[in-house]
Amino acid sequence: MQVVSIISTKGGVGKTTTAANLGGFIADAGLRVLLLDLDVQPTLSSYFTLDVCAPGGIYEMLAFNERRIEQLVSRTAIAGLDLVLSNDDRGELNTLLLHAPDGRLRLRHLLPVFRTHYDLLLIDTQGARSVLLEMAVLASDLALSPVTPEILAARELRRGTLQLIEDIAPYRHLGIEPPPLRLLINRVHPVSSNARLVQQALRQVFQEQAGVQVLDTDVPAIEAYPRAATRGLPVHRVEYRRPAGRTALAALDTMRTLAGELFPAWRERFALVTGRAGAGGGGHAERA
Repeated sequence: MQVVSIISTKGGVGKTTTAANLGGFIADAGLRVLLLDLDVQPTLSSYFTLDVCAPGGIYEMLAFNERRIEQLVSRTAIAGLDLVLSNDDRGELNTLLLHAPDGRLRLRHLLPVFRTHYDLLLIDTQGARSVLLEMAVLASDLALSPVTPEILAARELRRGTLQLIEDIAPYRHLGIEPPPLRLLINRVHPVSSNARLVQQALRQVFQEQAGVQVLDTDVPAIEAYPRAATRGLPVHRVEYRRPAGRTALAALDTMRTLAGELFPAWRERFALVTGRAGAGGGGHAERA
């Protein structure tokens, strides 16, 4: 099971949208995907219709070390896509984990319960520096950070998200390497020269920084993404053809390219996803 946290210390950059659409696309490729909602504002938890709603969620998992999958995992209407709901309504987990001896490592210690059931775990996080955010990064094989093509967003990325990665470096003494960081330029307006300049600047700034890579894929600012969220569907099912006269790729092509860049071992599966009524290549492996 690969574990990817979607992180940023800045809110509103598209973390939840990225998690929902990436997870939905990869599930439609026949892989078993678990979404973990660590945001105290549980937007991801309400993105998809649930076919089965578990009695517990992230609170029971982290506060009580609950390990029974049937108590934690809800099943969405998207085949192969499951979800651990955010249910920390009063925001108690940050305080609890701050004072727990294993606070920042608790999620890492709990993940083995999911490893035989899923191919990919995507962790959606809150847009602020917190113990929960540090815990998610320390549990991850890879960190993905959406950044909008604006100068202020780029500055916040350096001040916040990159500083977070540096601050957890001492965990190397416990044999835990900080995950590599991938930067996803999100909500790019194709006709904006300023956006293109910021994209170029970001790639130049981070070209030589160890462990940080700006992805070749970027996500255009197109109407399909809010439309898909309104319908509770992954965006590739909503727009699988590029509209006539538009330069930006169809959402299906963007998600296929992004997934392939992040998970090259699964590219053959991704190539078979059509987006039509959720059709994809192959079947789903047996689920928990």
